[in-house]
Amino acid sequence: MTRKPCEISWFSALCDDDYEFLGVPDPKLKSSWEHCRDIVLQAEAGGFDNILLPSGYELGLDTTAFAAGVAPLLKRMRLLMAVRIGEMWPPQLARQIATIDRMLGGRLAINIISSDMPGEKLASAPRYARTVEAMSILKTMLNGESLDHQGEFWNLKLDPPRITTVSGKAPQLYFGGLSEDAREAAAKGCDVFLMWPDRKEVVAEIIADMTARAAKYGRTLRFGYRAHVVVRDTEAEARAAADRLLSKLDADTGAAIRAKSLDSTSAGVQAQAALRESAKDDGYAEANLWTGVGRARSGCGAAIVGDPDQVLAKLNDYRDMGIEAFILSGYPHAAEADLFARHVLPNIDHGPLG
Repeated sequence: MTRKPCEISWFSALCDDDYEFLGVPDPKLKSSWEHCRDIVLQAEAGGFDNILLPSGYELGLDTTAFAAGVAPLLKRMRLLMAVRIGEMWPPQLARQIATIDRMLGGRLAINIISSDMPGEKLASAPRYARTVEAMSILKTMLNGESLDHQGEFWNLKLDPPRITTVSGKAPQLYFGGLSEDAREAAAKGCDVFLMWPDRKEVVAEIIADMTARAAKYGRTLRFGYRAHVVVRDTEAEARAAADRLLSKLDADTGAAIRAKSLDSTSAGVQAQAALRESAKDDGYAEANLWTGVGRARSGCGAAIVGDPDQVLAKLNDYRDMGIEAFILSGYPHAAEADLFARHVLPNIDHGPLG
């Protein structure tokens, strides 16, 4: 089978989420400008196409400021900058996006997060309705069009910002979520729908559902998959490395880490918990898909674990299902990026998502 190239991205731990042993803070791995910058530079040196800069508000570094700081250090890799819609004023965000895209030479993409502002609590339906409005405003302004938006959350009549992206077009908007409201918001407004790990049959069901939803609005979506990875020379070594990550974690610490996240009760997080609870005693939900990592983090809670051939085969299975972009991570992030770059990346046809 001839496969189209896929985008392979890494992850920089801006939100105090880097460990040698999960749940055990390490001062050397705490989110700092220097540490997170080094992860980004390691990913570029390793040949990754893109890197996700996550956003957590109460945790770690400010994502937009970090993206602007690291942009001039990069020569070819893209940045996928997460933005929390509940904390942003869309016209100002449009100008920030255009500015950073210019600093990157046109290589910026955006991960839309349908967040509350800490201290605010919107119900799901209005929160996602606000996100749909924000995506529409951003696309209009970043496509260089005048804005006349009369909505539930914003009433704006504005000229487009003077500064534009390098292409003159809005960057790709990546977005994920499994609730009914999230799926409808994605179908209406995003370009790349992201999902967290699950059994292959569930991934196929999500792709089919989201394809049909987007078609109702005359749109097509592309699909991305966010997962951790543990790759070693042999499967036994990879499984041992995964087990080592959990070797100092106690149940109470893991629960506290999961509860601290602002999205700890979301449908996506609950689905990750259900996947973990349904796994076998060794934590594997299916071949080479290990849910143990979810014991110590909210959000993406499973890892592809195996030797280089097994990891590559797993990624190719997802590609055959319609996945075109992968956002991968591992612990510690810089070290695992190097292992993946040496053992797997040379054997997969990849490039930035066009």
